[in-house]
Amino acid sequence: MKSLFFTSLVTSTLLFASQSNTSDPLKIKEEGIGYIKMLGSALKKELQTQMKADKTALKAVKFCTDKASLITQEVNKKLPKYAKVRRTALKLRNHTQNYADAIDTKVMQEYVDAIKVNSFNPHQIKVVKEGNTTRVYKPLLTLPVCLKCHGTDIKGELKEHINKAYPEDKAVDFKVGSLRGAIVAEIQKESSL
Repeated sequence: MKSLFFTSLVTSTLLFASQSNTSDPLKIKEEGIGYIKMLGSALKKELQTQMKADKTALKAVKFCTDKASLITQEVNKKLPKYAKVRRTALKLRNHTQNYADAIDTKVMQEYVDAIKVNSFNPHQIKVVKEGNTTRVYKPLLTLPVCLKCHGTDIKGELKEHINKAYPEDKAVDFKVGSLRGAIVAEIQKESSL
């Protein structure tokens, strides 16, 4: 079943890639959304499986520690050479990965500001072009289930495990509906290859 899921993701990736590595902004945006969905679906499916298997969320934290980066790498191996997809956040849990650069920070801060003034659309995809690269951003909002590991009241063995795995953890004190981070697809125009 898992192999069928990834086969369909790869097929859709190749379809996006064959149709849209042009300078057409709409096609680039659509392609980026496809890559974002690939990564988001793969991570979400596995995280949901871990949360259902263990209501304490210890398995979910272990999955995030051990496997989330590997899944991201596997998804990126399936993408065309001119594209990549990644996760980032303003408040990081893992300080060795997922850094937000200046562009990421600006886009995510715009999302945060929109949330503060109630003008945020959770489906808003932002597109930023810089040189030969176009970035496509999808915001990740904090859901109730996220609070178990990212909220204000993390307790007991779960808190100990998080503190041990991530001694510089900043990805806490979120509330439902706040910006948790973003998934970013980066696509270079064909002329830059």
